[in-house]
Amino acid sequence: MPDLLATALATPGLVWLVAAVFVAGLVRGFAGFGSAMIIMPVASSVLSPVEAVIFLICTELIGPLPNAPAAWREGTPRDVGLLVLGAVLALPLGIWALTTMDATVFGWVVSISVIVLLGLTASGWRLRGALTTRLTVAAGAVGGFMTGFAGIPGPPVIMLYMASTLPIAVMRANFLLYLVGLDLLLFPMLWALGLMNWPIAFLGVLVGIPNLIANALGARLFDPANERLFRNVAYIVIAASAIVGLPLWKG
Repeated sequence: MPDLLATALATPGLVWLVAAVFVAGLVRGFAGFGSAMIIMPVASSVLSPVEAVIFLICTELIGPLPNAPAAWREGTPRDVGLLVLGAVLALPLGIWALTTMDATVFGWVVSISVIVLLGLTASGWRLRGALTTRLTVAAGAVGGFMTGFAGIPGPPVIMLYMASTLPIAVMRANFLLYLVGLDLLLFPMLWALGLMNWPIAFLGVLVGIPNLIANALGARLFDPANERLFRNVAYIVIAASAIVGLPLWKG
């Protein structure tokens, strides 16, 4: 255990990782999503692609859990189940892509994917009519691929829901439940494939403690009546994280 702790604490860029995780916890608690899009650009700048994904999922294993019971009551678990079903189908393909990718290319893919999807989401486009089963499963599948490939499961689902006319309390609840479900799926899958890096996993669990605190604080800030604030905070933080995480800044 001491050796594992020493190795974890010697991780390059540890201060930046902790700062990113805390900010991500605030946003996750407030909006129900956005944490991966804050953590991954930073993590991908100091860790290998596989390490960055391991760090993310271990950090997020406990942070959102206190908010999950309320999300179950406020959300639509059936729709979350359809999203997770789609993710399960595409997750292995995403993991395969992750293991074959160069670290610098990975950093560019993460940040550019976030920026492009954010632009589409913030453009004001809205769906006409109800979300269909096929569309929901498809969004979950794209999110599942992006989970395995880049550790950012949220953008396709976020874009789908932000383009809908659902109340923001339902959106937030579904985001939170979907992302918890994917973390619980991805961890054993990486372990079974022999890709687990235990010092990084241990570091993620340790940093999960401030993430837990930040999630609780963020949840207190959420106001279901203030949709404009909900959207603007999410857009600004996600855009900033994607820009900061560009490999361009590595020199």
